[in-house]
Amino acid sequence: MNKISIVGAGRVGEATAQFIAYKNLCHEIMLIDINKGAAEGSALDIQEVSPLFQYDTRLHGGNDYALLADSDLIIITAGLPRKPGMSRSDLLASNIAISNGIIEAAMKYAPDSMLLFVSNPVDIITYNAWIKTGWPRNRIFGQAGVLDSSRMASFIAMETGYSSLDINALVLGGHGDTMVPMLRYTTISGIPVSNFIPEDKLADIVERTRNGGAEILALRQNSSAYDAPAASVAEMVDAVVYDRKRILPTVCILEGEYGHSDLAIGVPAVLGKNGMEKIIILDMNSEEKAMFNNSASLVQKDIDILRQL
Repeated sequence: MNKISIVGAGRVGEATAQFIAYKNLCHEIMLIDINKGAAEGSALDIQEVSPLFQYDTRLHGGNDYALLADSDLIIITAGLPRKPGMSRSDLLASNIAISNGIIEAAMKYAPDSMLLFVSNPVDIITYNAWIKTGWPRNRIFGQAGVLDSSRMASFIAMETGYSSLDINALVLGGHGDTMVPMLRYTTISGIPVSNFIPEDKLADIVERTRNGGAEILALRQNSSAYDAPAASVAEMVDAVVYDRKRILPTVCILEGEYGHSDLAIGVPAVLGKNGMEKIIILDMNSEEKAMFNNSASLVQKDIDILRQL
């Protein structure tokens, strides 16, 4: 990929740039932030690491949306962060306003780009971008499930003592308290996780996964998570850049899948050179369907609030 722009040079944006540069996923990274010095400083700092980590990516920074020009992919991390006690939905009005300016700039300066959203509430912001741009849904998607699944896999590794490399976890639904951990599809070296962890311990892991971001925020007090979200974004970007056709949990616009339409929510999707190329339909049991539908209903409530803004 030639050029990737990251809007928001805070901790998530900077860490995302670091991972993308380290993996040599593009020729140029443009960091854009309302604080020009923050964007330029982060870009320069990461550039100076290139001889040590051996990448040729060129990084630049600024505060002018015109710098989005010629971007193949725009990653949006800009927005107000959560504070202790806040839910992701509490950020809705403020972060929608911020993202609207970015969406308009993308339409003006990079009309052929793909948009990957990280800012919370990510399901609603992704949906809003689809409505505002009128672009096909494959070009607009969000990161949430890769992060949530990584968190759950980490907790399973911590509980069992087995290698994280052998653990495949799957978390769907809205990015928040109603996320849907799919334990039947979570395995250790292909073996269902229920063979290794008793039901009560799995319930604890599910609850910890749902509160994974809040746990880090409560510990740090002055910052929410940024390394794991950034690494999750880089995983998705890698799938797109190299056209890997990876199946990753992705915030997608639904058009009838899972019984829902006109809604953005986390589902398994194929990521390749065209962005979100296909939604994978899983066979859900009655309990899983109920959890997914409940999560979708709460996302819908936020969409209803969005329409009143």
